[in-house]
Amino acid sequence: MFFPLPTKMKRPHKSPQATGSSCGNKSLSPWAAFVLCLALGIVGCASNDQSTATLKNLENETEPALVETAEVSMDEERAFEDELIDPFDESPQEAQIEEYDPFEPVNSVVFEFNYQFDKYLLKPVAQVYNFFIPPDVQHSIVNVFQNVRFVPRFLNNLFQAKFRGAGIEMSRFLINSTLGVGGLFDPAKIMFDLDTPLEDLGQTLGSYGVPPGPYLVVPFYGPFTLRDGFGFIGDTFLDPFNWLVLPIIEIADAPRLVQHDPTIAYARLGLTVAESINLRALTLESFQGVEEGTLDLYGAIRNGYLQQRQKLIEE
Repeated sequence: MFFPLPTKMKRPHKSPQATGSSCGNKSLSPWAAFVLCLALGIVGCASNDQSTATLKNLENETEPALVETAEVSMDEERAFEDELIDPFDESPQEAQIEEYDPFEPVNSVVFEFNYQFDKYLLKPVAQVYNFFIPPDVQHSIVNVFQNVRFVPRFLNNLFQAKFRGAGIEMSRFLINSTLGVGGLFDPAKIMFDLDTPLEDLGQTLGSYGVPPGPYLVVPFYGPFTLRDGFGFIGDTFLDPFNWLVLPIIEIADAPRLVQHDPTIAYARLGLTVAESINLRALTLESFQGVEEGTLDLYGAIRNGYLQQRQKLIEE
């Protein structure tokens, strides 16, 4: 469910409904905010491509989100500044992202719960996992899950009339499933330079003009908009893995690889936990100290998430 953010945004608009949080003088870059957002929502988002997409693009970033000015040349500094969006920039030429958050009091409580869950449980477990599991193995695990879930991405490319993207998704699946040993490796990208943005149903709905709706923070799942929440559910139904391999959707007379319901439940739980820990381990160093970078962590993450999703829709 892992992106350079190419345009600048105005100071985030406070809707009449959202009055509970206000940003202080210090603020996170949207990239840093979104990386932390990924960590806080990584458990639930492990079941779709939003986290994987963010991780994938984080790996492609050549400049860190937080750097000391003295350590970069003038050219590098200018390039770095161009990559990021300043959520408090007053530039008049760009439309601002409306942060419609009518449930902010509840969202803030859920956000704090997710943050404490990550701080005291998920992150420590990921640190132990990271000590024993080499990074190359962790990336191979991400590749496998991404390869298995190619169908919703393929279909969403078709829904958006991105036929080239659909062709690349199909080619990547065939190549990585064979030459890549079931998706453990990514020869489609390494050998054939086949790569395309990861599409989901939330992006598809957004591309057809469906507004994001209210901002939501879901326990264990992290941030969504109402539109992206429906997209998340829709992608679950679009994925044949969920009704042919380890079905959570029962279809009469449909073949099932696993027949025993308790086995399905335990297997799905195990896969979700394993993928969540693996993704969290890969982001351990991506936002060291991010929590101290802002006085309003909730507001910064909300702004970063909404800008990121808007950027994906506009790609």
